[in-house]
Amino acid sequence: MRVVVVGSGISGLSTALELINAGYHVAVVSADPIEVTTSFLAAAVWFPTAAAPVDRVNAWAATTFDYLEGLAVAGSPGVRMCESLALYRSDPPLPAWSQSVRGFRIARSDELPPGYGHGYRFSVPLVEMPVFLPWLRDRIVALGARWIRRTVQKLGDVADLRPDVVVNCAGLRAGELVGDSTLFPIRGQIVRVTNPGLALSVRDEAHPIGRAYVHPRANDCVLGGSLDVGNQDVTPDPELTQSIVERCCDLVPQLADSSVIETLVGLRPGRKEVRLELDTETTVGIPVVHNYGHGGSGVTIGYGCAREVVTAVGVL
Repeated sequence: MRVVVVGSGISGLSTALELINAGYHVAVVSADPIEVTTSFLAAAVWFPTAAAPVDRVNAWAATTFDYLEGLAVAGSPGVRMCESLALYRSDPPLPAWSQSVRGFRIARSDELPPGYGHGYRFSVPLVEMPVFLPWLRDRIVALGARWIRRTVQKLGDVADLRPDVVVNCAGLRAGELVGDSTLFPIRGQIVRVTNPGLALSVRDEAHPIGRAYVHPRANDCVLGGSLDVGNQDVTPDPELTQSIVERCCDLVPQLADSSVIETLVGLRPGRKEVRLELDTETTVGIPVVHNYGHGGSGVTIGYGCAREVVTAVGVL
């Protein structure tokens, strides 16, 4: 069978690789190089964010966790396990994701920054996307996939490639390709700063002036961030940059001596629920498997969704 995957973000590439591993002939169609995808900008620490339904997201996330952990153990480029700390100003309930992570425990008082009385410690995969995505692309090409640069206005535009099935992984444009008006942008702004020697990932999803996270990477730290539903302005906001740095310094005071490298903005593909289903009506004569609407959880659920796509293709 010939499968065309539309989209080259983390969802599209993960899906393409799994289809190749399952024995399908795959072509990846993308309007842009991977370096301009939202996935390339992502902070990319495993953590379910802005995606539903909860039961399916949790299952996809658990599958993806095991996969990324395996890549980290194998020394795959850009993937490592990262010690993490989630902070709370009041006594929190047990999070739904606690069963999926490694080493989950209540944080000790000496592990908490000033102003915080509660926290959880755990270990999760951290993916440096500028390293990992090129590696994933090169692996897909080396295994025989065709890579086609093309702007697609509707899914039927790939009919000349004679696919037996099309997989719609086009991110924010996925709905436009099939007339799904329920897809919406979720604007995310992050700040790259110099790393003052941090190794611990820290987050506070309920900081008083906005959600905050600090993710240390090999050569920088990613500070975030925003989840602005419906906002599609990709121009960095200097006031928001200042706010992000301020709130992240509350979490990690050592950041006060860091220098800002750059501010980046990406538009996540939001939807009330992730759309992952077989559709035999969208494109006449060509079955479609939709795989989009992952919100802020593309890296967290991408592989689990890819495995489900393979299952859906296999019933055709």
